[in-house]
Amino acid sequence: MAASMCDVFSFCVGVAGGARGSVEVRFVSSAKGKGLFATQLIRKGETIFIERPLVASQFLWNALYRYRACDHCLRALEKAEENAQRLTGKPGQVLPHPELCSVRKDLHQNCPHCQVMYCSAECRLAAAEQYHRVLCPGPSQGDPRHPLNRLQEAWRSVHYPPETASIMLMARMVATVKQAKDKDHWVRLFSQFCSKTANEEEEIVHKLLGDKFKGQLELLRRLFTEALYEETLSQWFTPDGFRSLFALVGTNGQGIGTSSLSQWVHACDALELKPQDREQLDTFIDQLYKDIEAATGEFLNCEGSGLFVLQSCCNHSCVPNAETSFPENNFLLHVTALEDIKPGEEICISYLDCCQRERSRHSRHKILRENYLFICSCPKCLAEADDPNVTSEEEEEEDEEEGEPEDAELGDEMTDV
Repeated sequence: MAASMCDVFSFCVGVAGGARGSVEVRFVSSAKGKGLFATQLIRKGETIFIERPLVASQFLWNALYRYRACDHCLRALEKAEENAQRLTGKPGQVLPHPELCSVRKDLHQNCPHCQVMYCSAECRLAAAEQYHRVLCPGPSQGDPRHPLNRLQEAWRSVHYPPETASIMLMARMVATVKQAKDKDHWVRLFSQFCSKTANEEEEIVHKLLGDKFKGQLELLRRLFTEALYEETLSQWFTPDGFRSLFALVGTNGQGIGTSSLSQWVHACDALELKPQDREQLDTFIDQLYKDIEAATGEFLNCEGSGLFVLQSCCNHSCVPNAETSFPENNFLLHVTALEDIKPGEEICISYLDCCQRERSRHSRHKILRENYLFICSCPKCLAEADDPNVTSEEEEEEDEEEGEPEDAELGDEMTDV
């Protein structure tokens, strides 16, 4: 049951020139599946498309640790100064230029039944219209005996930070179909995401849940069924179907990060200041991030994941010509060209971060094989095909034995930053 191109592009909310005119989805090969291709010249720096997810959900541990985000679009709800105070552990932390904070608390609304918070009336109504009527626990929001709360607690007990997925993303998929008037339309959309073999699915589940994944997966399936069973989707609730659904989310879920503090910093960067004032502000921000790192570590953002139909068609390359970002401080994904992209050229993003992309071919393949179950054949990997099959760590050990300073790679990483 394939979705039409109109179904795919209906979630693109804005692009330079329009998504339909600048890109198209094509079948590439049995190994790679689909790919996204330019149909016209796309200039470096141009926004190729902006897409909203079919469903999105904040990670459960992230929400539990008071990273306050809109329950629908994941927009950060804390004021930038509040965010800085919590992350530094300093209740008296004050930020200059408070007028640059973009958070509008006067627009926030909660669900009148379960009290979950939204950034606006629009998000509250959108959630209610799509899935929240099914998922709203009403006054049982804090009751550990409620089926959805039992499911979430079971998930937190088997998937610890750093989080990469959420059982609630799957719950919102089911709830969306349950509430929909045209259930087949949503089933078609969810069926667009890539599927794996049974062995590959087990590898993905193992990666998410650990060594005891079979017993944990069955417990989650039972709780998921008790909370959400839907006859239209009966296959999703069988052992094989639930494993496939789990693998779909684990493979296709796109991480989403939002931060009111980050938005404030970007607004500060855009200020026109005297050189002395600029230096003072930059020094303040640098120290602020050092204080946050000392108190909180690397967990700075409201974090979650979403399913994006068009973005999921973008294949990986270790030398990508496009990148994804969330500059609007919500779940709207922007795909931007890193270089000029010619008509007929495939649009590729990287599943690796900038530091991982600089590691050896063997190391990159190891990360991609373990997390995405494929071997990369991008131009960079093909050019390095004759390189030694050693990991970057082994290369570092060899370099140290030959007398290279231990902090040589760190220096490179700091230069990249």
